[in-house]
Amino acid sequence: MSTPVASAARSRRVHALVAALLAVAALAACGGGPDGGTPDHERASTADRPALPPVHAGFDYQIGGGYTPPDGVRVVSRDRSDKPAAGRYSICYVNGFQAQPSALDWWQENHPDLVLHDADGEPVMDTDWNEALLDTRTAARRKALARIVGRWIEGCAEKGFQAVELDNLDSYERSGKRLTRGDNVKFAALLTRRAHRSGLAAGQKNGQELLERRSAMGFDFAVTEECGQYKECGQYAKAYDGRVLDVEYTAKGLAAACRNWGERLSIVRRDLDVRPEGEDGYLYKRC
Repeated sequence: MSTPVASAARSRRVHALVAALLAVAALAACGGGPDGGTPDHERASTADRPALPPVHAGFDYQIGGGYTPPDGVRVVSRDRSDKPAAGRYSICYVNGFQAQPSALDWWQENHPDLVLHDADGEPVMDTDWNEALLDTRTAARRKALARIVGRWIEGCAEKGFQAVELDNLDSYERSGKRLTRGDNVKFAALLTRRAHRSGLAAGQKNGQELLERRSAMGFDFAVTEECGQYKECGQYAKAYDGRVLDVEYTAKGLAAACRNWGERLSIVRRDLDVRPEGEDGYLYKRC
């Protein structure tokens, strides 16, 4: 049986614990982390909770070649063959659903069954970018593809990137109805799980029509191209609570994105070939 003194001491400890919990809850409600710094939803507190990109931050899209980020830039996306940008939240560009033009021969020689082919045995191409589509039609092919692309994702983590963006999620639109949305949703889920196991956040690249499948795919944020130009920014902003990085390629698109979303999203205009600074045609503008 407890003595009155022991009961009183236990009561004081309970009150102290309750007060501490209330203080932490109040701090979280104000958007701060336990140390008053980065909010909990932006820090990697566990292995399956990778750090997410900051909201409404200076952004530069450098997948055509890395260079010193302009002043005020906090988030940089670069190709997986490149290095992360020192001191910035760095996103690793991975072409997860199509073959880079220079890599088609490698795919055809080593994994021809993982390239989508037409009735004549020719690779089905994204003719705008001269990229062959990868074949996501069966569970076996998706698993085999995930092993290959998964190694690239792990390579991004080993280099020090904090996230990946997985390009060409919408490859089914260029497949002549050979691929389906469901095929790519299932493959995306394999890749995001691989990213999370590697400690990386996973970004949905375009694919506005798949936002309703976001939970099934497992993406954490979005990287969009021309959501201002095509009036899609609001849909991405709603799905990802404003954690959207938008690249515009025209003055009109930049103006529309900045006018309607400049106070909420991370927006940049780049030249279409995303050339490095110093090359002819390089263009970089922000809201």
